[in-house]
Amino acid sequence: MSTTTVSSQLASRMGVLGTETAFEVFAKAKALEAQGKNIVHLHIGAPDFNTPPNIVAAGEKALRDGWHKYTPANGLPDLREAVCEDILRYRGAEVNPDNVLIVPGGKPTMFYAIMMFGEPGAEIMYPNPGFPIYESMIHWSGAKAVPIELKEENDFSFDADSVLSKITPNTRLMIVNTPANPTGGIVQRSEMDKLVAGLEKHPHVTILCDEIYSRQLYDGAEHVSILQYPSLADRAIMLDGWSKTYAMTGWRLGYGVWPDSLIKHAERLQINSTSCANAVTQVAAIEALRGPQDSVDEMLKAFDERRHVMHRELNAIPGISCVMPKGAFYAFPNITGTGRKSQDLENGLLNEAGVACLSGTAFGAMGEGYLRFSYANSVEQIQEGLRRVKEYLA
Repeated sequence: MSTTTVSSQLASRMGVLGTETAFEVFAKAKALEAQGKNIVHLHIGAPDFNTPPNIVAAGEKALRDGWHKYTPANGLPDLREAVCEDILRYRGAEVNPDNVLIVPGGKPTMFYAIMMFGEPGAEIMYPNPGFPIYESMIHWSGAKAVPIELKEENDFSFDADSVLSKITPNTRLMIVNTPANPTGGIVQRSEMDKLVAGLEKHPHVTILCDEIYSRQLYDGAEHVSILQYPSLADRAIMLDGWSKTYAMTGWRLGYGVWPDSLIKHAERLQINSTSCANAVTQVAAIEALRGPQDSVDEMLKAFDERRHVMHRELNAIPGISCVMPKGAFYAFPNITGTGRKSQDLENGLLNEAGVACLSGTAFGAMGEGYLRFSYANSVEQIQEGLRRVKEYLA
């Protein structure tokens, strides 16, 4: 019997699709653990807490009550109402439930927005260093990726005048992330005010604000939401979800708030890709928003303690300096004093010291000279991991 080998002809755009390095390092760390090596995990951007019991109970009840079917493509009406209540409570902005699209995770909102505006000849601005999927999806769409540089001397926020100076007639979309991954930086109201005022002169630019870490703020820092600016109401998209705030990463649920002109396009993309979000997860998410918030406060208190430990211990390592992160649960230390490149140090720490962290270049070219450490782990594990880093560099 003869066999014929068929070579698949992939679309050329598949060659430019990037990835999220955190999952690659996670796989390498697990492989080393399978060989018997002890690894301290300081790389994954996921809360190490279990989902609060009241939310789990709501999910269990939903299963028993028969929530086994499709839901409306834009999400359960009661959940969209609860999202609007939450936005009013924590952001002080009024939103119509018809402008809310419930999606399976945080990424679909950015995916839909980039697909909506990205094509050859278009330009999309994004934070660098920043969440790697922004740049990956921009390239995949065919658009030109224009970096918004986040500098350590600005506490990893942006300079609004510099950002506005990069807008061209081809700019379609601008992505802002606050609080930010991987840096832990936040955008101050004064800088956001300046950016919004400038954008009023560029009505062809839509803005996507990724606010997934909006409840992870420290030292009394204020979260500034794009929804608080009426002048951009007709071209602002806001992204949030349940993964980080409620330790629900595996439940896969997020939402986008879209302007009237875009919501139907986003919903159509949802119908063409995932149909709708998981029914049981949506019911549990209602409990998350309307139920007690004690667990959220307890998690934030633990993150804050770990933040101080990580900041102190990193700055005690010769060759490393670290600004205090103001949001999320990441530290982004400067390692230029070690004389090592970021990727080289990431590899060495994992394979030789047993510490999993991420190279700053996993978040864009402007992350060279930095590493990202997640403090979504216990104080004991953070101390042990950074002890190993110090010993390795010594």
